[in-house]
Amino acid sequence: MGHVGIQIVSVALGILGLVGTVVCCALPRWKVSSFIGSSIITSQRDQEGLWMSCVHQSTGQQQCESYKSLLILGSDLQAARAMTIISCLLSCLSLLVLFCGSDFTTCVENEDAKPKICLVAGVGLLLAGLLVIIPVSWSAHIVVRDFNDPLVPAAQKRELGACIFVGWAAGVLLLIAGGLLCCFSRPRSGSSRGTATYYSNSASAPNKNYV
Repeated sequence: MGHVGIQIVSVALGILGLVGTVVCCALPRWKVSSFIGSSIITSQRDQEGLWMSCVHQSTGQQQCESYKSLLILGSDLQAARAMTIISCLLSCLSLLVLFCGSDFTTCVENEDAKPKICLVAGVGLLLAGLLVIIPVSWSAHIVVRDFNDPLVPAAQKRELGACIFVGWAAGVLLLIAGGLLCCFSRPRSGSSRGTATYYSNSASAPNKNYV
C-alpha cells in the first residue's frame, strides 16, 4: 500500500510539472522590460517569450507578434524551445509508462516487471525536470548579467518574467516525482527466489527400508 501511495503522489506531481512546463513553453513571459532610469515613465511594457513578443499598453491593450525568424532569438531562447518541447514529450511518455506499470492499474499483469517499469518512468521524469531547469536557469543568468552590465542601454535591459519561476517550479516537481519513483521502485525481494518444498515425516517423506 505504501508503494501505491508513492506512485499516486508521483503521478500528481508529474501532471503538475507537465502543466507548468506547457505554460512555461507557451506564454510570452520569459523576459519583461525593466523600469529603470528614463524608462520608468514609459506607457508600455515589452514581454518576450519563446514563440512571440508582446507589447502591453498602460490602457490594458496587448499586441503580440510571432517571431519572423529563428535568428532573432538569442541562443538561450533557441535552446529553450527545443528543451522545453522535449521535456513536455518526455513527461507525457513517462506518465503513460507510469500508468501502465503502477500497482493501481492492471495494464501489466506481471508483478515482477512493474517495479522496473516504474523505475524507467522515474528516470524519464528526472530527465524531463532537468530539461526544464537548464534553459530556464540559462535564460535567467543572461537576464541578470545584462541587467547588471553598465554597457547595456537602460531601454534594452530586461527582468525575469513569470515563466522563469513557473519553469523552476515545474522542474522541481518533475525531479521530486522522478526521485520518489527511483527510490521506491525496487524489485520485490521474493521475486527471484525459488519455492521450497516441505515434507511431513509421515506422509510425504520417502520411505527407506533398513536391513
